[in-house]
Amino acid sequence: MLRYRAGDAAAFTVLYERHKGALFRYFTRQTGKSAVAEELFQDVWTNVIRARERYEVRAKFSTWLYSLAHNRLVDHYRRNASGVPLAYDDDPDEPLLEQVADAEFREPDNELERRRLGKRLLQALDTLPAAQREVFLLREEGDLSLEEIAAVTGINLEAAKSRLRYALMKLRRELTAETETRRARIQDRT
Repeated sequence: MLRYRAGDAAAFTVLYERHKGALFRYFTRQTGKSAVAEELFQDVWTNVIRARERYEVRAKFSTWLYSLAHNRLVDHYRRNASGVPLAYDDDPDEPLLEQVADAEFREPDNELERRRLGKRLLQALDTLPAAQREVFLLREEGDLSLEEIAAVTGINLEAAKSRLRYALMKLRRELTAETETRRARIQDRT
C-alpha cells in the first residue's frame, strides 16, 4: 500500500489480486446475496483508491482493508433499516472447540465427503448470529488475528474470543449432527 500511495499503480494490482477472493467471500457470506456483495466489494476497493494519498501504516494492510469492509457492511445494514444484527443464544458453559470438521474428513480419499461437508458448512454459517459469523469470516477469510478482529469490529478482545468460540461450537454441533444423521441412514441401509 505504501508503494501504491507513492504512485506505483502496479502495487494496487498486487493488493487487489491478493485480497479480492477473501474479501468477496466475506461480503457474500455476510449478506447472502451476490449482487449486494458485489456492490459492497466495489465500494471498499473504491475507498482504498480514494484513501491512497492519506494512507498511514497503523496495522497490517489486511486489518485496514477489513476495517473498511466492516464499516461498509455496517453502513449497508443501517441504510436498509435492519440495523447490525447482534442476536446471541450463547451458552458460556460450553468448552472451546478448536476444529470444526472431524479429523476423518481430512483424509485424502474423502474428496466427495469434503465437498459435501464444505457445502454443509456454508449452510451452517447462515445459521450463526451475524456477529459470530462476521468474527468467524474475518478469521477464516481475512486471516486476521483476534486482536485485529477486535480492532476491525470495535469490540474488546474477550468479546472477539467469545464470538469466535461460540461460532466454532455451533458450527461443530451442526456438522456433527449432520454427520451422525448421515451415518445412521447408511447403517439403516446395510
